[in-house]
Amino acid sequence: MDRTKKLLSGLSIEGKRGLEIGALCRPFIKAAEHNVIYADHASTEALREKYRQDPDVDIDEIVDVTAILGEGTLAHSVGTTVDYVVASHVIEHVPNLIGWLNELCSILNEGGEIRLVVPDKRFTFDYLRATTRLSDVLYADLVKARFPMAHIVMDYVLNVVKLDGAKAWRSQIEPGTLERHHTLRDAQNIAQQILSTNAYHDVHCWVFTPRRMAQLFVALTDHRLVELECVSFHDTAQDTIEFFVGMRQTKDFARARQSWLSMAEAAKHVETQAR
Repeated sequence: MDRTKKLLSGLSIEGKRGLEIGALCRPFIKAAEHNVIYADHASTEALREKYRQDPDVDIDEIVDVTAILGEGTLAHSVGTTVDYVVASHVIEHVPNLIGWLNELCSILNEGGEIRLVVPDKRFTFDYLRATTRLSDVLYADLVKARFPMAHIVMDYVLNVVKLDGAKAWRSQIEPGTLERHHTLRDAQNIAQQILSTNAYHDVHCWVFTPRRMAQLFVALTDHRLVELECVSFHDTAQDTIEFFVGMRQTKDFARARQSWLSMAEAAKHVETQAR
């Protein structure tokens, strides 16, 4: 099954209006085929300038961004409701996870769904980082974080590494030999800059494996912090770095809790370290 089929499995988008966040030049939903709004942190022109020297981005294929995300709410930026939201490798970047999920729910029509592609830390540069704690998610929501918080960015800078995902899949990783990209002084300087100026550093704020993400959502559900159930899950496939999760808004917290427990149970364990 290809990535698009995994992302949209069980979801009919024909004749519906959708929102895709952060599509850049590789949208899952094609504007020529479907009624879709593209949202990003900057305009199409600004994105083309930003990525002009990036060999991995075809600037001529960058989508027509009509909803620019900024200081206002998602509802204000999008200006309408939608039947579904698609976001690939976005959830890990948002400064306030709870706030973001609830903003997505605020623009969904009844029965609407959220479909996410999420990096699996076991096979990415987040390898050495601890998975996200509930307390960090709660604090980000408490302060209504609009930029990645200093201690989160510090953790990222301290622990991001160069990783060969193929070796991780084959249990060939020696954690002590992994090459870090930054120094302790780098982490301290960036954290100080954030504390002094509220500078925005785009990093992976949240770190997931499929099982740990599901367990986090169990906790979020138990505390009534989100009203979402898991409606689809495709685990990280061999030699890939991402998994796929579908969510739907619900007030049936018992059912939601069970859905996330089922995802946690379905998520496979992979031994990545050399023995």
